[in-house]
Amino acid sequence: MLIRQYRPADLETIHRINQGEVPAVGTETLDDLGHIAEQSLIALVAEIEGAIVGFCLVLAPGADYDSLNYLWFGERYDDFVYLDRVAFPAEYQGRGLGRAVYAEVERLAAERRPTATHFTLEVNLEPRNDPSLAFHARLGFTEVGRQHTDYGHLVSLMAKRLPSATT
Repeated sequence: MLIRQYRPADLETIHRINQGEVPAVGTETLDDLGHIAEQSLIALVAEIEGAIVGFCLVLAPGADYDSLNYLWFGERYDDFVYLDRVAFPAEYQGRGLGRAVYAEVERLAAERRPTATHFTLEVNLEPRNDPSLAFHARLGFTEVGRQHTDYGHLVSLMAKRLPSATT
């Protein structure tokens, strides 16, 4: 697997992957997903044999983004990176690809946002996403809050202290 930087030419493919993984990730229009990618501090795609098989988009504080979950972290953390979305089609899940992408996010966060103290995200509780909850627990994420979203889900707001964070 190759993990590389997102390019605007990747947008249609990542949109197709995103829409195929709803409700584990939120639905987005092509334009809105492109805007999130443009606002991202870290935007990665995973490729196998030249084909994009997954992606992730990570924002820092101050992005032009009005997600309730992103805003929740902004109200409670001085500096963080926020994983807005990560998606792999079912046939690529459970192969260690997500773990590799998260490791790359942490490496890049240390370079691009060395002041960030936490890696933050949310996982659905309603509808429940047990595989994602278990995956994030294995990686050291813990629940720091819950909230009902404007799109009708209950989410677990999760955070993990970044290895690069100073006391």
